[in-house]
Amino acid sequence: MASPRGEFRSRLGFILAAAGSAVGLGNIWGFPTQAASNGGAAFLITYLLLAFVLAYPALMAELLIGRHTHRNMSSALGSLPSNGELSSLGKLTGLGGLVTASLILSFYGIVAGWMLGFAFSYPLDAIGLSATSEWLVNFAIPRNLILMVVFMTLTMAVVLGGVEDGIERWSRRLMPLLIATLIALAIYVLTLEGALTGLSVYLLPDFDKVLSGDLLIDALGSAFFSLSLGVGTMLIYGSYLSDTENVPSVGAQVALLDVGIAVLAGFLILPAMYVADARGVAIFDQAGGLLAEDTLIFTVLPALFETMDAAGIWLATAFFALMSIAALTSSISMLEVPVAYLIERHGLSRPQATCLAGGLIIGFSTLIVLNFGALFGFVITVSTRYSQPLLGILICIFAGWLWQRDSLLQELKKNDVTAEHRLFWKIWPTYVKWFCPVIIGVILVQSVV
Repeated sequence: MASPRGEFRSRLGFILAAAGSAVGLGNIWGFPTQAASNGGAAFLITYLLLAFVLAYPALMAELLIGRHTHRNMSSALGSLPSNGELSSLGKLTGLGGLVTASLILSFYGIVAGWMLGFAFSYPLDAIGLSATSEWLVNFAIPRNLILMVVFMTLTMAVVLGGVEDGIERWSRRLMPLLIATLIALAIYVLTLEGALTGLSVYLLPDFDKVLSGDLLIDALGSAFFSLSLGVGTMLIYGSYLSDTENVPSVGAQVALLDVGIAVLAGFLILPAMYVADARGVAIFDQAGGLLAEDTLIFTVLPALFETMDAAGIWLATAFFALMSIAALTSSISMLEVPVAYLIERHGLSRPQATCLAGGLIIGFSTLIVLNFGALFGFVITVSTRYSQPLLGILICIFAGWLWQRDSLLQELKKNDVTAEHRLFWKIWPTYVKWFCPVIIGVILVQSVV
């Protein structure tokens, strides 16, 4: 029977939900283009290595804290230290995670709305509704507002169902659909002229860039951010995980699935870019570098689809549907962070908490839309470049320095009485205490400089 605050019914449900949280727009469009700009397979190999030496330990910090406390982020971090002042710092850090997750969702909902617009525009154009199709893809305040509200309403509808009937149920439906669509699109694109050039860019390493500081920093950032760390989403999902589950094991499966989808996306995006290049669509700027990620998604790929006649319609629809699904699986986890806080700390019902949190985020998203030039980039920078890595450092500090090792060991022993003899116990506590904060700090400093 589920706990009063909710609990995932199965290991598979948790893995799909957690992987869905981690798999977002960045995995689909960000990782492949970074690989192309940083030596192809040289970046890929570095990313895979760092995903498991940095991102996995940080992921485990969030999951273990969540499962141990079975509380929202603020209460969870506040409960770890025995010192009262440090407990207050933990609560404040948790509130910082809540605010950061909400800020990310406020601009994420806008971009996800664009994805929905593009997904519907192609079939509408095919049936003769050209004016509506044009409206859905052209940048304008009314269009941006309406599509954002539609996407946020979908997100709220899922979260409203709770852990079992909302998050888990829809994750079990959406994640297999996402993976199947991604594989089908990749297979099709690889059959087109120019695809092999993109594939070679992706898979053939440029070892001259291995020692590049940019490659290492970009790979570090991708490894950390691809798992949706530092904003409390994994901590919240961990708090809904049964005490009978082996956290290191399920955490590894989440990391593998997330990384696997990012790598798989490379087999779609990079070949598609070079298919576009073969058809006369510009993919490089005047300096010879790849165009910006948003330009590739909203300009280059649509231009490619237009060169493909009837095939382009279903390909474009499937691609932007894929992007919309990836966005939705991430957005529901971000909304759950403030919702869980409002339910547990302020006694609101789930419908009340969902409507309040969702409504406030929609309100702030509206403010961004109305002041797009001034706020959109600013909110992205503050939340992802500064706040997210800082919170990641603090979570590692709480797990490595402020959580008593005996209590941590007992948490691991809930489902593995031999936990203290495992390699994980011998390495992870020291690793998350020293290595993770330093490396994440390097990412943060590099972002600031």
